[in-house]
Amino acid sequence: MTWDPAPLSEVVALFSAVRVPWWIAGGHAIELAVGRPVREHADVDVLVLRRDQLAVQEALRPWEWWAADPPGTLRPWRAGELLPEGVDDIWCRPAAAGPWRIQVMLDEAEGDEWVSRRNPAVRRAVTGLGDVSADGIPYLAPEVQLFAKARGTRPKDERDFAAALPVLGASRRQWLADALRTAFGEHPWLARL
Repeated sequence: MTWDPAPLSEVVALFSAVRVPWWIAGGHAIELAVGRPVREHADVDVLVLRRDQLAVQEALRPWEWWAADPPGTLRPWRAGELLPEGVDDIWCRPAAAGPWRIQVMLDEAEGDEWVSRRNPAVRRAVTGLGDVSADGIPYLAPEVQLFAKARGTRPKDERDFAAALPVLGASRRQWLADALRTAFGEHPWLARL
């Protein structure tokens, strides 16, 4: 399956009319937080709350949407279909013959609180889930993105952690440390926070 990640400018243009919260996620979120490129990217991720998932179909109306259901297997996501918990990733492309351009990830929320898929004891106000770059791009707060990357870290996750660490203030570091302890008990990043 071929990827040709959409540039952030294209993603922002496509999602600009969406009237629900959305955030650039993954490695691009880390780069928006640190204000510089960190590494190459194989895809571009957008996070949307599960309750707002149909806004993705609205934003990408003429596109194809494929749900990872079960995880690791793609199937068409039908218009108006509500994806249940456990179906957390959607791959999107403008046409059947084209490469994948955007990956949308769905996360949980209860009322005004974001609830981690990794561990429902890790929560945060939806209004504090992200930041906005100087040029107006909403992105997942770096401590939240690092928490999502913390399970089974890969070399790129380690690079993202090292790049983001200098921009994490005390409260962000504390939130990440608390989330890591809650979800994993021990984690190698705790010694560096």
